[in-house]
Formats: sequence, structure tokens, C-alpha cells
Amino acid sequence: MHTNLSQTELAQLVKSVFSPTEKDKSLAIMVDLPASPQEDSELWEKRRKLAYNWAQKLDNVKNSIGLNRVTFVVYSNVGNNNADLPDNFYNFSGKISDLYADSLHLLKNKITIEEFFLQNQIIIAPTEFSATAPLKLNAKKYGFRAATMPGFSESMIPALKLDYQEINGMVNKIKTLLDKGTGLEISFTVDSKDTYKVFFDLRFRTAHASGGRFPEPGHAGNLPSGEAYIVPYEGENEPSRSSGIVPVQFDNEVVLYKIENNKAVGILSSGKYSDEEKIKISSEPAYSNIAELGFGVLKKYGLKPVNSILLDEKLGLHIAFGRSDHFGGIIGVKDFSSPDKVVHIDRIYTSEIQNRINVDYVTLFYEDGEKELIMKNSDYLIF
Repeated sequence: MHTNLSQTELAQLVKSVFSPTEKDKSLAIMVDLPASPQEDSELWEKRRKLAYNWAQKLDNVKNSIGLNRVTFVVYSNVGNNNADLPDNFYNFSGKISDLYADSLHLLKNKITIEEFFLQNQIIIAPTEFSATAPLKLNAKKYGFRAATMPGFSESMIPALKLDYQEINGMVNKIKTLLDKGTGLEISFTVDSKDTYKVFFDLRFRTAHASGGRFPEPGHAGNLPSGEAYIVPYEGENEPSRSSGIVPVQFDNEVVLYKIENNKAVGILSSGKYSDEEKIKISSEPAYSNIAELGFGVLKKYGLKPVNSILLDEKLGLHIAFGRSDHFGGIIGVKDFSSPDKVVHIDRIYTSEIQNRINVDYVTLFYEDGEKELIMKNSDYLIF
């Protein structure tokens, strides 16, 4: 059974993650709402109640953090991960379990999204649909900082009690290596017999470290955290050298994506999911973009998958398809057929999630011709 965070633990978490200064006067916790009870789920409802409880507890101890105000803000869900946020938000206090998006027009405390960003220096976002992409982009524009927690559940609370100073050091070491790299090769084995390799072009790109700390204005990222990530070169000035085969397991079927110029250009496998993925990459070309190579480190702390991308991607290697502009790439909302088609989908390589696929090794290549083996059998060799 997972216990909630106490007022003291929440105050310490805010201090550890954000390092508030005298310029930080307002903290907001934001959640998205289902349109109606029919769209709701047990986990979604629990998350909203948990978030509201956090807002109340933090309001009680705001002075110890150096804050003047803690607010709880709601908005109508956008239906997809990392899609643009709605124009209006609502400050709320009351019975959160009875509130749905179809009744937001009855609330009086409406504010524009711009007002929300200008009013709050610190934002925590335990949402149903990920707000990471829009918050990353707007943090740079408005100067706030944010911890995004899409899909957060009580099972992740132990991850909020980790040593994020140590985690920050680990992911920054990976970032340093990725920044030096010009290419990266991954070798996979499926069912202990079939080997597939893919090369990713890392030229012209800078990696990012997400160690669960956001002390500087203008930054946003996931919490719990613990990953370094980079967008492979997407071929905006010359063809990308990313090519090969990426296997991804859906239920018990392994789909084989043929990669050229950093995009999935075909499906080499057959089956129900292979057919579905073939339709997706042909009908929505931006979906086929390789948007991220991520390297999570939290497996070291004994954490296991909880069936949520927020935590699960921080456990080890992951490859994402779709939107990349929020990570420094070029594929954004404009590249999809409509805003409701925007996706950033992580495929996570751990034995619990993809048991038919093993990550044999990950090798970094450097400009001077040297190479370095950084992972073997899904374990890091650099720590």
C-alpha cells in the first residue's frame, strides 16, 4: 500500500525540485478534467483528488516555502498527450470529484492561459493527458518552471522520495556523452535468436538532462524523473543518417519498423498490430518520426513499471515516435493532419514491458572515430 505525502514531505519536495527564491510567490497545481462522468476513470478521479489534497497541504505550509499563494487550477482535457492546451483555465476550490469539463462554463473564476502563465512562477501538473510539450514551450516564453506528472498514480509516490541530487548527477553524465556523440547504434535480439540493429544520427543535436530538478526559470520537465534524452537529427538541412530496424512489442506481437532518414518508412512484420502501424505511418507521416532517444536510470533504485509512461520511461532505454519540437526537434503540431492527431509515443525497453525483446548493446560513436559501449543487456556500463 502506498501512502500519500505529508505536508512536510510536500514542502521538502517543492524545495528540492524547484529551489524557490524570493521571486517565487505563487505555485499552482493544474489538472485536466474529463468532459463528463462517462469519460472519467477511477485512476483519473483519484489523481484529481490527490492533486487537490496536495494543493490544500501546500497552502498550509506555503510560508515555510517562501510562497504567498498556492492555487488549484482546472481545465478541459485536450484528448491527446502533448497537444496544445485550451485558451481558458479556472481557479477552483470545492468538491473536486463532482467537477467535470462540461460544467466549467458555470464557474466564475475563469482566467486566460496567458494570465495563468504570468501569475504563477511554479507549476505542478498531475494530468491525465501529458502537458509536457506545451509547458516546455511556454516555460521558455513566460519564465515559469513546471513539473509535469501525466498519468501520475499513488504507486509512484515512492519515486518522489528518491535522492534527486544523485539522480541529477547520473543523467547529466549521460547527457555529456550524448552531446559528444555523432551517432548511436542499438542492437536488439528478439526471442533470443533474431538480431536487429538501428543507427541514429546525433549530429547537430544537444541532449537534455531531466534529473527532477528545475531551479531555473524557463524550464519544465517530468516528475518523477531520471533520464537523459536527445532528438536524433531529423534531416532538416541534409538527409539524416538514421536507419535500420526498430522492433517494438505490442502484447505478444513484435512489430518491425524499417527506418530511413529518421522515419519509419515501412513495416517488415505481419500481424494485427503490424497492419495497424502500417496504416498509421502512411496516413499520419509525422507519427513515423523518431522523436527521442531516452535513457532512464531509475531501475537502479529497484523501481518497477507501474503501467504509466511517466515513471516507466525513466527505468531504462526508450524510443519515441511523433512530436519532437518540445525536445529541440522540428516536428510539431503543424506537421500533423490536425491538433487531435498530435502524439509523442514512448516505446520502453524493459523485460517487464517488452519481454520478447532484449537490448544487447548501445554504442556511442564520436567525431574522432572512437566509440564507447554504454549499455549491455539493458544495464549501464558507465556508472
